[in-house]
Formats: sequence, C-alpha cells, structure tokens
Amino acid sequence: MNAAAPATASSAPAILPAHGGALGALSDTFWRRPKLLLFLMLTPPVLWLGIIYLGSLFALLLQSFFSIDEYSGLINRELTLKSYAELLQPQNLDIIGRTIAMSALVTIAAAIVAFPIAYFAARYARGKWKALFYLGVMMPLWSSYLVKVYAWKLILAKEGILNWLFAKLHMTWLIDAWLAIPIVGGNSLSVSHTGTFLVFLYVWLPFMILPVQAALERVPTNLVEASADLGAAPAQTFRSVILPLALPGVIAGSIFTFSLTMGDYIIPQIVGTSRRFIGQAVYQHQGTAGNIPLAAAFTVVPIVVMAFYLWFAKRKGAFDAL
Repeated sequence: MNAAAPATASSAPAILPAHGGALGALSDTFWRRPKLLLFLMLTPPVLWLGIIYLGSLFALLLQSFFSIDEYSGLINRELTLKSYAELLQPQNLDIIGRTIAMSALVTIAAAIVAFPIAYFAARYARGKWKALFYLGVMMPLWSSYLVKVYAWKLILAKEGILNWLFAKLHMTWLIDAWLAIPIVGGNSLSVSHTGTFLVFLYVWLPFMILPVQAALERVPTNLVEASADLGAAPAQTFRSVILPLALPGVIAGSIFTFSLTMGDYIIPQIVGTSRRFIGQAVYQHQGTAGNIPLAAAFTVVPIVVMAFYLWFAKRKGAFDAL
C-alpha cells in the first residue's frame, strides 16, 4: 500500500503554470486567433506598398496628364493629353526606340553569354568549384556601381587597355573599322553605342546567369540520358529537352536585364554618345528642363512595356524559375 502511493503520485499529470500578465494574454489571443496575428504582421508592408510604392506610381501617372505652360513654365494641373502628344514627336519616339532596341540587344547577348556558364555550373561544377562559380558571379555585384562604370570608361578609352591589347596584336584596324560604322561607332569605344552595350552587358550579366543556372539545376538528368539512349544527337537533345525546360529561367533573367537596361541613365551618361535614352530623358526633363509632365509621360513607357513583358513571361512560366 505504501509502496504504491508514490507511483500513483508520480503518474499524475503535471499542471503547467498559466501565462501571467499582458504578454501572456496577448500570446493566448494570437494562439486562438491566428488570422489576427497574420493581419498585424502584413499590415505594415501592405501599407508601405500601397502608400509609398503604388501611391507614388499613381501620382506619377496623374502628373503625366498635366501640361507645362509655354509662357510661364508653370505646370497646368488640368487633365490633358498634351504631354503624350509631345511624347509621340519624332525625337521622343527615337529615344524610346533606341532604348527598347538596346534593352533587347543586351538581353539577347546576356542570354547567349550566360547559358554556357550556367550550364557548366549546373551540370559539372561540384563542391568547391560550385562555390567558386557563385563567388565569381556575385563578386561584381559587391563593388560600387559607379566604380565599375568608370572603370569600363577607362578600359574602352583610346588610351585604355583594350586598345593597347589590340595594338599589341596589330589589330587596331579592326576597332577602327568597327568604329567607322555610323550607328554603333564613334570616336572611340567609350563614346559609342558599342561601349554602352558592353558596359550594360557586363553590369547586368549576373542577373541572367543565376536564374538560368537555377532553371538548369531543375532539368532532370534522366530526361537527358533518355534522349541520348533514344539516339538523339547532343544538339538535338539541347534543342528538344534542355532549352525548352530552361527557357523559363532565361525569361526570368531577361526580366531583370531588360527592365534594368530600360531604366538606367547613368551608364549612357558616362559611356556612350550624346544620343539619349529614356532614363536620361526623364532625368533631364524633371531636372534641367523642369518639364515634369513630359518626364512622367516618359516613365509610363517602361511601365507599359514591362507590363506586357511580365504578362508574356508569366504565360511562359518564368516566375517558376525565380
């Protein structure tokens, strides 16, 4: 009887101490109402997104329907399409076309350069080699943006290392012939559209490599092996198996390269010709010229272009590779 008593006492369930104070009551409330906790957690970022981000975009869109008074230079806040009519003038359409063309060329070139690098990292790099791959891709992103642009300006200058290298190889005639082409050439690579293209490609290339590498990592190896077993040549396997499965990653990377090129104004300002891009036009109209309605109309162009681009990318499953 006495021996059984301790066993009975020890088998009794322990009573947990109740939470005390306001903190305990608040914890119990969140436990009983998880949606309340979710609401409180999401409210600050949703307010920031709605007020700061979407609100500024709405204000920008609204200002694009204002106009500038030709005599006083003041903003006329009556709703009108005058700024958009000015946007459709030939000189402004030339700026828009030049920007979209450069963005498309940079995106295509980035995809061509990034694909073999990403394929090697996804298929063959293991262990320390994969770590070196990520280090090599990410390291340019750690340095200052302006330092990289000015460094490329020095590299592409007439007295730069690139011209020195071509001189040592007795191939300066090749650079001179290229610079003689009216559209892409100029006095030197640092004051030509070719130089602008090269700097854009270098700066935004990591944003293409990483999504493509992530997409190639998800391509099942057994599908590639099955294609080879069925007698497909390597080129046919690439076209029929690897490229379609990696295409969402390419489109995901192109979202970054295309949009970043469209909105950039620093690279064309430092490396390139006097022909403006959309970013430069926005900067000059809202700053030097003081024509904020036209600057706002210019900023609507990339928004509209990227809206259609994102819709196309979503249809192709690009967001699955982000």
